[in-house]
Amino acid sequence: MAKFVPEPFRIKMVETIKMTTREEREQKIKEAKYNLFNLRGEDVYIDCLTDSGTNAMSAGQWSALMNGDEAYAGASSYYRLIDAAKDIFGYGYFQPVHQGRAAEKVLFPTFLCKGKYAISNMFFDTTRAHVEIAGARAIDCVVPEAADTSLRAPFKGNMDVERLEKLINELGAENVGLVVMTLTNNSAGGQPVSLKNMREVSAVCKKYNIPLDIDAARYAENAQFIKMREEECKDMSIREIVRAVFDCADMFTMSAKKDTIVNMGGLIGVKDGDSPLILKIKANCISFEGFYTYGGLNGRDLECLAVGLYEGLGEDYLKYRIGSMQYLADRLDEYGIPYQAPIGGHGLFLDAKKFYPNIPYYEFPGQVLSIELYKEAGIRGCDIGSYMMGNDPDTGKQIESINEFTRLAIPRRVYTQSHFDVMIEAIKNVWDRRAEITSGYEITWEPPILRHFQASLQPVKR
Repeated sequence: MAKFVPEPFRIKMVETIKMTTREEREQKIKEAKYNLFNLRGEDVYIDCLTDSGTNAMSAGQWSALMNGDEAYAGASSYYRLIDAAKDIFGYGYFQPVHQGRAAEKVLFPTFLCKGKYAISNMFFDTTRAHVEIAGARAIDCVVPEAADTSLRAPFKGNMDVERLEKLINELGAENVGLVVMTLTNNSAGGQPVSLKNMREVSAVCKKYNIPLDIDAARYAENAQFIKMREEECKDMSIREIVRAVFDCADMFTMSAKKDTIVNMGGLIGVKDGDSPLILKIKANCISFEGFYTYGGLNGRDLECLAVGLYEGLGEDYLKYRIGSMQYLADRLDEYGIPYQAPIGGHGLFLDAKKFYPNIPYYEFPGQVLSIELYKEAGIRGCDIGSYMMGNDPDTGKQIESINEFTRLAIPRRVYTQSHFDVMIEAIKNVWDRRAEITSGYEITWEPPILRHFQASLQPVKR
């Protein structure tokens, strides 16, 4: 029987949420043009659209917020953040920014331009977009195991190292501007990357003199998986594992709105504190974000980020975090419902292709399942599949994703077991009625990039 891991915290403040009727939800998703991003937050009962910035801050973070130094340059809050980051990661330079995509906007153009390539274990949507905005092309190089949702391999987020080296030789090492390791691998279903794989990728990058960047949004959850699943690391502390992982890379970009448990913030880290890259980062930050000692953040945000860096590495917290995801997985297993297994670190990735095998990728089964869950119980998830992938930037043709997921990303320290049980019941009801859904959705309008945030859809009529 599935067992829920008790929360290692007490709740000190609550926010009222309401459940709408099915008829109301059917009307609201229609008015939203079948795009869940267009829904009002107040019309959502359990919001699993993202785990980014939707987390509950702690009493320690709220207390730190009051110490925010709002000086434009050289604020004491900036130095507290830098001290925390140096203590944890050991890098020579850190640049605060307002969120992860800002880190990519500041860093990527220094390595990528037209004619260049970036290779990743899998790019998430905004990271892929910033590669393309810089003029380069993004190539995914995840291990084949990631495509088989029923295969319970321990590190399905890994880079395919053999293929990575083959790609570098085919493209020419001089044309590969950057290798990016996404921890955990979001597009693959929140799947972890092993320390062994990080070291192998690092060795390849050093061999060909290609810079290695970590997309560090969920680095702490990844470290917990390493501790649980990698034999050589079972007796290491989370802090020791984190340092070993980051020692493999040259730099990192981080959305701090995930594992650092804040509502706004991001970081760039550069290992070499004397690197000429730092001057370029500072120049881009001043142009895009603000002066480099605040990076688009308030002093109070910097304070919360400094505290959250430590809280997100708490071993009791991480056991609870991964344990609560396992509870969801165990309940799904009871009903034989397909998902990316084993469970990922930050959410549940339902296998929409197995829910709706007769709906083609260009009618977006992941979006279909997301909409059905909203209609069923007011649960807001999102497509992580062909709808999110968008169109090929060179041919304009719809890209087919290796998986068609509906992601239910779980905000940190927000929902309780009762909410999880509501989610499981809704998923089971939709699963039991899956044969009733015979067609998907088509796009009636889309922007040229990152379409799934804004696109309008309508049901396909057979």
